[in-house]
Amino acid sequence: MTSTLLLAFALMLVLEGAMPFIAPAAWRETFRRLIQLSDGQIRFIGLSSMLIGLILLIVFS
Repeated sequence: MTSTLLLAFALMLVLEGAMPFIAPAAWRETFRRLIQLSDGQIRFIGLSSMLIGLILLIVFS
């Protein structure tokens, strides 16, 4: 179980690091746009991401 979680964390780091490495200007612009969103909009994005992740975990496990 621990090795699976570490593998998932490692994969997340690789995927999160790909965007700033490949396209730093687009990555910076994305964060510039995020700053302009309200707290409610950011919470909705976070909730949506968590739900999609949970659904994917349930479907593929």
